[in-house]
Amino acid sequence: MTRILLVDDDAELGAMLAEYLEGEGFEVSQAYNGREGLARALQGEYAAILLDIMMPGMSGIDVLRELRVKSRMPVIMLTAKGDDVDRVIGLELGADDYIPKPYYPRELVARIRAVLRRAEPVIANGSKRADDSPSDELDLGKLKLKTTSRVATHNGTVLDLTVSEFNLLEVLMRAGERALSKDELSRKVLGRPREVYDRSIDVHMSNLRQKLQSVSGDVGLIETVRGFGYRLRQDI
Repeated sequence: MTRILLVDDDAELGAMLAEYLEGEGFEVSQAYNGREGLARALQGEYAAILLDIMMPGMSGIDVLRELRVKSRMPVIMLTAKGDDVDRVIGLELGADDYIPKPYYPRELVARIRAVLRRAEPVIANGSKRADDSPSDELDLGKLKLKTTSRVATHNGTVLDLTVSEFNLLEVLMRAGERALSKDELSRKVLGRPREVYDRSIDVHMSNLRQKLQSVSGDVGLIETVRGFGYRLRQDI
């Protein structure tokens, strides 16, 4: 049974959500403040964490910031409806997805399953790869990906990528010279249709660009196709 950590100071809402998720086949543990949530997340016993942003004391943003120093575990933020600033900050800090409150439990379950799928190796259409075929190792100049072990390197330097960033880079590499639209990237990388005014792909792409630039010194490895999407430069 897949273990999920729910970090939310609303004990009543948390209990109802935990009961629903357990009915969907998840094992749910709860933490009611940021400090406790961070300590339990770092134990490495959970497949993903549901993290409320607005908590007294140590906020969800603070938890995420400290968590990302030591862990790449998938994180879904629970945000206030319309709170775009916190969503963007969370994504910039390495959250994998967000869902606004009040949320529909079925949608949350779908988001959790999508994030868990993304934590496994993917091929260009977003499905899991089941074998160790040669195409599990992608090579583009100095940039190399090993999808089964989920290791990305540039000129031998390991890139510290989140689940979403790694999958984004893999999808771009498999596309070759073809530009990918933001809608297509959202479906393949986030496992869901792109929503109106949704900046998730843009923020993940910005994070990936910065990490590539930090090891390569090249600001233009990922090219923006104006009004459409992105592609990976082939002369890396």
